Amino acid sequence: MTDDLFSPRTFRETTVPNRVMVSPMCQYSCEPDGLATDWHLVHLGSRAVGGAGIVMTEATAVEPRGRITPNDLGIWSDEHADALAPVAEFVRGQGAVPAIQLAHAGRKGSKTPPWEGSETVARDEGGYETLTPSADVWPYDRPKPTMTEMDRDDIETLVGDFARAAEYALDAGFEIAEVHAAHGYLLHEFLSPAANDREDEYGGSFENRTRLVREVVDAVREAWPDDKPVFVRISATDWLPDRESWTVDDSVRLADRLADRVDLVDVSAGGLHPDQQIPNPGPNYQVPYAERIREEADVPVGAVGGIVEPAQADALIRNERADLAILGREHLRDPYFALRAAQELDAEDVEWPVQYRRAV
Repeated sequence: MTDDLFSPRTFRETTVPNRVMVSPMCQYSCEPDGLATDWHLVHLGSRAVGGAGIVMTEATAVEPRGRITPNDLGIWSDEHADALAPVAEFVRGQGAVPAIQLAHAGRKGSKTPPWEGSETVARDEGGYETLTPSADVWPYDRPKPTMTEMDRDDIETLVGDFARAAEYALDAGFEIAEVHAAHGYLLHEFLSPAANDREDEYGGSFENRTRLVREVVDAVREAWPDDKPVFVRISATDWLPDRESWTVDDSVRLADRLADRVDLVDVSAGGLHPDQQIPNPGPNYQVPYAERIREEADVPVGAVGGIVEPAQADALIRNERADLAILGREHLRDPYFALRAAQELDAEDVEWPVQYRRAV
């Protein structure tokens, strides 16, 4: 029988009730300490009430310098785990799987939120140093934050930060951990020759540039229980065809290397450089990247990019183009996308919350 949008999917021993995943979406709504607030409980809880199978947090920094803005979510202490625990508990209580994206902003950190212009925040105004593989590479027209080019000790510390964050996330009650290696943030910077000009064992060749991502995935996998899944999000391409950069071919090779360690590759694109050339950003515009990785690396994938309609999401699963349909902006417009999809697709055995059944 062909799977569809409302077919369950089991990753290790975690069964997801359907193939709809809430994409990580930054909210920039913490106090300057990285602690989750009522906003996160309501924001993520609403999508769980709305029927999504997986509800994933926004990019959650593994250490203070890993935040994009001083108002980003973090997970580097017991206090952070305690603040996130009610979110994971509520999401699980609605039948969804609570997931967390572990992240480090790298050179894109220490900024104001987008609605304040994404400007660099100075150290004396609450900003912080940022980490980068190559301090002399800065493609933006805004002022540089204080940038530290990582040495071997910094790299070892970072890998430990990801592992420790996974342990805190487990304590908070999350079922899936995703390593964020996309969108121009620190791990993606190491992957791409457009951001990484190092000459040591973390730069130069494909093997060297992918080393840190592989080490982080290994560390998170070791810290995470064997029966729970680990995902990784990548940018399939830098969208920089006019220079040496990260390509879909590279992504297939990396996914193949990670296939025995991760349970799904969450396939996005871009975010590394302001010169990126996005081709035809319409419906499903990033899906071909996920489809190719699924076919050539033989690993489950999640697809993103212009997925807005129930029939469209359903077709991705039915046609075996992806294993999950991952929606971001559409979930901002409609927290109840999955329940609406179930009605439009005449899905059987999809239950609304008892409090809302009078509306069915």
